[in-house]
Amino acid sequence: MRIFDPHIHMTSRTTDDYEAMYAAGVRAVVEPAFWLGQPRTSPASFHDYFDAILGWEPFRAAQYGIAHHCTLALNPKEANDPRCTPVLADLPRYLVKDNVVAVGEIGYDSMTPAEDHALAAQLQLAADHGLPALVHTPHRDKLAGLRRTLDVVRESALPVDRVLVDHLNETTVGPAIDSGAWLGFSVYPDTKMDEDRMVAILLEHGPERVLVNSAADWGKSDPLKTRKVGDAMLKAGFTDDEVDRVLWRNPVEFYGLSGRLRLDVAASDAPALHEGNSILRGGE
Repeated sequence: MRIFDPHIHMTSRTTDDYEAMYAAGVRAVVEPAFWLGQPRTSPASFHDYFDAILGWEPFRAAQYGIAHHCTLALNPKEANDPRCTPVLADLPRYLVKDNVVAVGEIGYDSMTPAEDHALAAQLQLAADHGLPALVHTPHRDKLAGLRRTLDVVRESALPVDRVLVDHLNETTVGPAIDSGAWLGFSVYPDTKMDEDRMVAILLEHGPERVLVNSAADWGKSDPLKTRKVGDAMLKAGFTDDEVDRVLWRNPVEFYGLSGRLRLDVAASDAPALHEGNSILRGGE
């Protein structure tokens, strides 16, 4: 089983996770820029973070034979903080980087006017740079948030079929399908989808345009949830080809819209050092 986790925050994870993910079949990941839990205080902190997921994380992933790409954005939560919003003006110089395969995570957290502005501005940046967009639907009042998101997308210069709406569930999947957007589901302990609910959605709606991710981060999460979904799909009677479509071909097709995917990563070819540093503490 080959797996592409299209939404995972590896900067929050350990190298043991990379090793376990590879053993489970994960060969590619996309790391979206997101809120780190502690509020940032200036655009400079975004710059360091962007540099890390553009450089250090691809290096670290490659040590375990995993291709790492990222999406960059001002995330919805911090779009409300005037100390952070100047980073919008800095994004264009990052969005031209080879490893950036979409603008994201963008979207809504509390559905404020500041979030309206950031979402519209970053959809325009995606259109300007020929990139798709990864959209975070809010954790609260999800259906209203999805509808508001889709209204803004339809008013933007970015076609809806270049948008992945993430964190969907049973209440939002129908309108998302009807919109023509790509469909993202986060399988995450306690607070989002689980394997059985994900399989039930796939049985009802099919695998078209569906991407399944672990959204693993600094909270209670599991970077092997994608593999667990694949196993649950097989147990429910899905074919190997259908599992491959959901866990590999769909994310390759969506992020391939960027023209920047590079999936031929082998640990044996990985460089030993990144800017003079290895993943071994004290190693040369």
